[in-house]
Amino acid sequence: MIESMDDLEGLVRRQLYRMQGFSEDVARVRAREVSEDGAIAVEVDGNGALRNLEFSGDISRMSPEEFERVLVDTANAAAQQAFARLSELITDFNGERSEQVGG
Repeated sequence: MIESMDDLEGLVRRQLYRMQGFSEDVARVRAREVSEDGAIAVEVDGNGALRNLEFSGDISRMSPEEFERVLVDTANAAAQQAFARLSELITDFNGERSEQVGG
């Protein structure tokens, strides 16, 4: 319960810091996936945007169709990891918020 302006100011300050921390955590989300054969490595951010892409010499032995499939599958796997981490952050953030409101 808020009994004074100081209490209100403290509550708002804590919430602001919490939001800033959440925003920083979200901005740091990255996921990296390497194809089963090690030929392709993909790194994405929390939005699923490509941040890094690496190829080994093994791609020279792939057909264009195989290269496309492996690249897309690896990028999808990396994006799924990033989205799962983002989901964890959101769930944790919402859980903390519920505890504050309920407590």
